[in-house]
Amino acid sequence: MPIPVLFALAIVVLYALNSIKILKEYERGVVFRLGRVANQTAKGPGIIWVFRPLDQMVRVSLRQEAMEVPAQDIITRDNVTLKVNAVITLRVIDPTKAVIEVANYIYQTSQFAQTTLRSVLGEVDLDGLLAHREALNLRIQTLIDGHTAPFGVKVVSVELKQVDMPETMLRAMAKQAEAERERRAKIIHAEGEFNAAAKLVEASELMAKQPMSLQLRYLQTLTEIGVEKNTTIVFPLPMELMTLLNKTLVEKKE
Repeated sequence: MPIPVLFALAIVVLYALNSIKILKEYERGVVFRLGRVANQTAKGPGIIWVFRPLDQMVRVSLRQEAMEVPAQDIITRDNVTLKVNAVITLRVIDPTKAVIEVANYIYQTSQFAQTTLRSVLGEVDLDGLLAHREALNLRIQTLIDGHTAPFGVKVVSVELKQVDMPETMLRAMAKQAEAERERRAKIIHAEGEFNAAAKLVEASELMAKQPMSLQLRYLQTLTEIGVEKNTTIVFPLPMELMTLLNKTLVEKKE
């Protein structure tokens, strides 16, 4: 076989080998042929043919990507200044639109996320932001997803990552929490005193019905004192006796 023919055959073989592209399971290829999309459906995974220079291919990953939204200065509805950042999880569901409709879908999504984060969190007060994060995450996700859907990107989730508050606000919240704990402690103490008083009333009524129970209680108290090897003897003096003595003294003076 002549050398020119072998040379031409080698060039054809090399060109054919160079035209073979392998796409992984999570990759898709958008092929442009003479500047136009060769097929509205992206190619892959597996082996595809890209005949340069007529064809050009853009690889697009279908895996989920986590994108951190930079910290944004937020002024809440109750005029509290905060710095809030978030994490967005997104994935491409239409590779062709993600390549054709937008220059950089990650940058575009980041810009939408920053503006949406400021607008949504600016409509709630501080207590609502701290107490209803799940609802705020869902609302932000819905709004961003509405912006990204036209270029084939799905926002899977949005999570508020960190909320930085001023030192004065942190001290005020600490004082509020301390005051709340003190209020609960006082209520519990008052309830305990009330229950103890109620039990004492019940005990006094029971002892009034059974006078011997007071004597038994007196003997039990002496037993408890004796256990500690104490030589002191406590002798109860009935209040009725004191009243009687006081009345007698008054009558003698008269």
